[in-house]
Amino acid sequence: MFDYKLLEALTAVVDQGGFERGAQQLGLTQSAVSQRIKLLEARLGQPVLVRGPRLAPTPVGRRLLNHARQVRLLEHDLLDQVPTLGEAEPRLRLAINADSLATWWPASMASFCREHRLLFELLVEDQEVALKRMRDGEVAGCLCDTPRPVQGARSHALGQMRYRALASPAFIARHFPTGLSHAALRHAPAIVYGPDDRLQHRYLARHGFHEPFPHHLCPSSEGFVGMALAGLGYGMIPERQVARELAEGRLVELPSLDDQARRIEVPLYWHHWRQGGATLEALTGHLLRHSGDWLEPLPQDDDAPR
Repeated sequence: MFDYKLLEALTAVVDQGGFERGAQQLGLTQSAVSQRIKLLEARLGQPVLVRGPRLAPTPVGRRLLNHARQVRLLEHDLLDQVPTLGEAEPRLRLAINADSLATWWPASMASFCREHRLLFELLVEDQEVALKRMRDGEVAGCLCDTPRPVQGARSHALGQMRYRALASPAFIARHFPTGLSHAALRHAPAIVYGPDDRLQHRYLARHGFHEPFPHHLCPSSEGFVGMALAGLGYGMIPERQVARELAEGRLVELPSLDDQARRIEVPLYWHHWRQGGATLEALTGHLLRHSGDWLEPLPQDDDAPR
């Protein structure tokens, strides 16, 4: 049988990114937490943490983290049914992409959190990184653009977000006075969310442009829009995020002769543990029932759960 005090120490150290902060979260000394980790490793006969160059769980450590977090969710379900056992203060750890957080996620979760007395710990990650977090057992659920679930999880199609290549009118007048040409794209600065963000590359490829291009890196959805409004560059922005700016003419679409190449739809799939308990199942049901309120429908072939 597991000693859950040892698993609690492992979870705190990984979640907080170090022994000192993990000890602070648990209200213990750093030495006490270190001893718990050593005892866990002694009982297993193998390490659960890689200490350097960056603290990270080993493969067996990831499996233990996955187990411990699922147990925490199941305990919350039990406390709801038997309140005399204690008070339930669930904190659900999820990985979501920045654009969802900046657009539809907060409003969609308000009523659910009130009803279920739920707290979130949100990790804002690129979609590929979010799925890796899921695979490593670091989160109970994630949003990503990949339909195939990791082992032990399910995925459900939610819908898609529509992105448009936008910039300020002054920027377009300065850099694209004669339209969208390869010569202009070689010099006009773009805005890219981060090194793993390929939306801009996809947009340019649709227009036959495959060369390097100047670009800012801005890992913030709100900052991304702010830079576009200020005329610092053009970039792929969720249509829903800037409805007012588009209506007011403060952002406009880059000129393009091909209507199909103008916009890019990015699918969103919800991934969650199969054995995550009633709270996670309820969240999944909420997302599936209401996703049409916030997202564009996916093509029918992509709509089946996995």
